[in-house]
Amino acid sequence: MIPNLFILYVKDPIVSQVFYEKLFECKAATAFPPYVAFTFENGISLALWSIHADSFVSGGTGHKSEFCFMYSEESKVRDTYQKWKYMGVEIEQEPMKAAFGLTFVALDLDGHRIRVCLDN
Repeated sequence: MIPNLFILYVKDPIVSQVFYEKLFECKAATAFPPYVAFTFENGISLALWSIHADSFVSGGTGHKSEFCFMYSEESKVRDTYQKWKYMGVEIEQEPMKAAFGLTFVALDLDGHRIRVCLDN
């Protein structure tokens, strides 16, 4: 069994949709006011679900996870950083060398962590 859908809980999925369409350089596959989903070529989907939806129930708080874009070249990590910085994406952690190589962390509009790093 392989996970193929990841969900981020957001304040406003339609506003977050615009953010992620710019970041992913693609349109959402599904978009309803409380729910937006992106489906990628590798079969994985990322959904944005409103914390204000009637069906939303959660006692959890905080953003203690992240999703990642992994590249095989440092230049791709640097290029993505420059591009996102130019787009005005909030950077939580500037590019730095970690045990696995060059990495940085950006934040979406709801504070979810988006890591870009080397695929080692």
